[in-house]
Amino acid sequence: MTAKSYLSISPEVKAALAAGKPVVALESTIITHGMPYPQNLSMAQNVEAVIRQNGAVPATIAIMDGRFAVGLTSEHLERLALEGGKAAKASRRDVATLLVTGGLAGTTVATTMQIAALAGIHVFATGGIGGVHRGAEETFDISADLEELSRTPVAVVCAGAKSILDIGKTLEVLETNGVPVLGYGTDAFPAFWARESGHKVDHRFDDVRDIARVVALQAELGMGGVLVANPIPAKDALEASAIEARIAEAIRGAEAEGVSRKDLTPFLLKRIFELTEGKSLAANIALVENNAAVAAQIAVALAGQAPKASPQVRRA
Repeated sequence: MTAKSYLSISPEVKAALAAGKPVVALESTIITHGMPYPQNLSMAQNVEAVIRQNGAVPATIAIMDGRFAVGLTSEHLERLALEGGKAAKASRRDVATLLVTGGLAGTTVATTMQIAALAGIHVFATGGIGGVHRGAEETFDISADLEELSRTPVAVVCAGAKSILDIGKTLEVLETNGVPVLGYGTDAFPAFWARESGHKVDHRFDDVRDIARVVALQAELGMGGVLVANPIPAKDALEASAIEARIAEAIRGAEAEGVSRKDLTPFLLKRIFELTEGKSLAANIALVENNAAVAAQIAVALAGQAPKASPQVRRA
């Protein structure tokens, strides 16, 4: 069997790909491990709606029943949302095992990229990428997302790297791996809940059509993926110093409880949600919707089509 034989693509997504219409991939660990029910289900439904409003077809991706599910039904979305953290969190190392065992899993950025490329989808919207964890010089905790970006020809639209990470080291690894970091309407690399991280992007673009041209050429050159950094809208952003204090407190809690590896990010996100009295979750939802709108516009430009609706992106 080939890898493609494990694909289960929904009729809508399959028809769109066959017709050369714009399609945007979406990950599913944000549903299973990123936020609680029912906010996770509402978020997933709203993000798909934003993509449609901006002229593209959404393709949420997960591993279900021994298959790569590309383009989930409403029943699939609800199943993932209800299962939540009981579902597996699938990175590249877990894929073969999950296909053999038939397990249910939300896909990380790395695995979503892998499956999207297999299905022929070139644009993917997420919240924030994984990266180099703080203290990685001792733990060597570095997300597989970074290496996947270097080899898989998919454009990932995100609000930068999650603030819980060492963003400087994350950008260094991206540079080492030859991944271009493009800022959409910004010179500053965003930090998920905050609009700026104190670091710069490699190149700034103010027009999605130019970004689409870079994405297309990057793929033609066989040079891997592209990271598109799209800051959270100003009205939804959290104050950088305040969120940093909450992150530091959450990290101390994780260390005290011995939480590490793939359990660390879900633990930190949950703890920060508690420490910010839910404000981090509201910001998370806002930035994901914003990224979905921009990703759809890039996909439309990549497909050479005019948008079917007025852009719904919420910009500062």
